[in-house]
Amino acid sequence: MDVHSFGRSDVGRRRSLNEDAFLIDDEVGVYIVADGMGGHAAGEVASSEGVEAAFAMVKQGKPSLSPLVEPLREEDIHAALRLMESALQGATYMVFSLAELDRGKSGMGTTMSALLVLGEYAVTAQVGDSRIYQVRQGEASQLTEDHTLIAWQLREGIITLEEARRSRHKNVITRAVGNRDYVQVDTSLVRLEPGDRFLLCSDGLHGYLRTAEIPVIASLGGGSAVDRFIDLANERGGKDNITAVLLEID
Repeated sequence: MDVHSFGRSDVGRRRSLNEDAFLIDDEVGVYIVADGMGGHAAGEVASSEGVEAAFAMVKQGKPSLSPLVEPLREEDIHAALRLMESALQGATYMVFSLAELDRGKSGMGTTMSALLVLGEYAVTAQVGDSRIYQVRQGEASQLTEDHTLIAWQLREGIITLEEARRSRHKNVITRAVGNRDYVQVDTSLVRLEPGDRFLLCSDGLHGYLRTAEIPVIASLGGGSAVDRFIDLANERGGKDNITAVLLEID
């Protein structure tokens, strides 16, 4: 399948520094969005270095993978999931090591949402609260799970949705790439169909975005859709850095 991708990052209306980073590579078929944290320049370092480290591992490892086509083989699925998990683990170790070398960056980390197109399937990997959405036949669905305190409280029934909206703990991340030397990575497999669209974005976008709005904006296509996503977040406050990557499967 042919994949065309479009991406853009914007500092937003409240921040002076953009700590988001993203990477799109249609040739390798890998797409990554990261949202750094740590203050000063540390978040920017964590996201950019983390993205580069993860991409390097995927690019190196992908030639050894078999394309995921029907009928699927368990060993091929396992190898693909393992590569994406290892890529984010490698990024974690890289960012953690950089912080160990520069104590001024101690504790820096980044979210990371990554997607690899491999034959008739995509493999996703997730740490933190950036997100991946799939748009199919006019409906959008969130493929990733937020690793946040609020998301955990909602899953456990500790708070209600209304309480979550009012919570002062919206930005508490429970998993990040780089603030320790190891992180648990969520991976999954998604069957691709012609016409599918995938949106990878930082919370600076999805914090302002209703899931039902995604298909309409994605239908604008390409760079126009990405620009609209960025503009929408800024129009609604732009309190954080905003990053959007759109994949179109043809």
